[in-house]
Amino acid sequence: MDGKASELLAGILPDWPQWAVSLLLAMSAALAATLAVNHFYTSDEKESAEEQKFLNKSHKTHESLLAEFNSFRWSYLSVYLVIMLADWMQGTHMYTLYLSYNVNISALFLTGFLSGALFAPFLGSLVDKFGRKRSCIIYCVLEIIINWLEHYSHFGTLLLGRVLGGISTNLLFSAFESWMTTEHRRKGFPEEWLARTYSDCSIANGSTAVLAGVVAQVLEDLLGHIGPFQGAIALTFLAMILVLRWDENYGEESEGSHAESSLYRQFIDGWKLVASDSKIFRIGLIQALSEGGTYTFVFMWVPTLLGMDPPGGVPTGAVFSSLMMAITIGGVCFQPVEQFFGTRITSKDKAPEISAVFAYIMASMSMAVPALCLCCAPAGVCFEKVLASFLLIEFCVGLSSPIAGMLRSKYVPDAYQGAIMNIFRLPLNAVVVSGTYATDIFEPFQVFGVVSGLFFTAAVIQMSLAIGKTKEVKKD
Repeated sequence: MDGKASELLAGILPDWPQWAVSLLLAMSAALAATLAVNHFYTSDEKESAEEQKFLNKSHKTHESLLAEFNSFRWSYLSVYLVIMLADWMQGTHMYTLYLSYNVNISALFLTGFLSGALFAPFLGSLVDKFGRKRSCIIYCVLEIIINWLEHYSHFGTLLLGRVLGGISTNLLFSAFESWMTTEHRRKGFPEEWLARTYSDCSIANGSTAVLAGVVAQVLEDLLGHIGPFQGAIALTFLAMILVLRWDENYGEESEGSHAESSLYRQFIDGWKLVASDSKIFRIGLIQALSEGGTYTFVFMWVPTLLGMDPPGGVPTGAVFSSLMMAITIGGVCFQPVEQFFGTRITSKDKAPEISAVFAYIMASMSMAVPALCLCCAPAGVCFEKVLASFLLIEFCVGLSSPIAGMLRSKYVPDAYQGAIMNIFRLPLNAVVVSGTYATDIFEPFQVFGVVSGLFFTAAVIQMSLAIGKTKEVKKD
């Protein structure tokens, strides 16, 4: 019976080595088990003391408010899912497309990061001044243009696409989140319900990445290397239609002064806040260190595993899907982990800070494994340990992503969400460019050691926030 099952499984799955098949099946089982446990552990129907106080003020029932919140949440998540699916589809095949064009790939990627760093300090003020919804629409228009430019093999055209890509990436990671956070508060939902949306976003990010790998491969088989980019155009157009249903919100909307506030003032005030408030400054530094470390890892994992020459080779599609499932598991675990720290270890108010420290320490430890193994042990002995460490860091990425969103919403004022989130991307792009350069001049074990150090430093800075007094931001 077992032999027939193995033969059937071998007939369904591609011709992958046994370790890759086992990995994919194990991660699928782990994800299913995590979803099942989380379903019983976390309930949307329970009322907290904070929610009860809010309901008393709003004169609404828990059921009616929850129905309104779920409608709002799915309005946002429907856009987020489509946008991230389009982003992952092009991201997974950009390297192979440029390779087929025989162009300078490193120059194109570096241009994108430098463009992001150049425009980051100014773009956020535009988002807050002219509206988050409009900024999301501009993002969609830019992405459609960028993916159309990818149809041409001319280096100058591709370079223009990467410059626009730096702008659109800043919009992706600021305009959408700042719109959601401000709209959540404007609609009067309890503050702690933000965690549900951030958790769903992390789960959606990992899930769409797995789906994107399959869909992009099908499109590539049908339409060639440009197929995934054509699919991304269609998805981005769909997302733009969905965004049109949203209401507009701005920076400084609570004071009613966004129309009178100049772009120059938005820009200066955002920088002043970062410089004068050490908590906001530390949040930005933590983001730069942790996401910079993550991007550097992304550059490293494929060549590292290929260099270890495991039995049967490395089917990168199977490993990528497994890593993305680890991200999804991390997103699913966010709320139970935060609840555990908020009830067993510290106060509920400090739970996000302590949870972040936990995630960054785990990430640091995971990257110490390849740093030590690649330095001191034969590749054949270390492969399983290194692979497990890669799964662990992706789990930490899925866990820390919603935590970081909660901390930004906690410390960054709504009026300057777009401006400050883009200011954060300036040091982030600097770390990413440095990490990319490091992969070219240092040995892999040294780069992993640096990445481990980045996460450890992020954990130390995060701990300084956890032991300090919480400052409430102006929310409305």
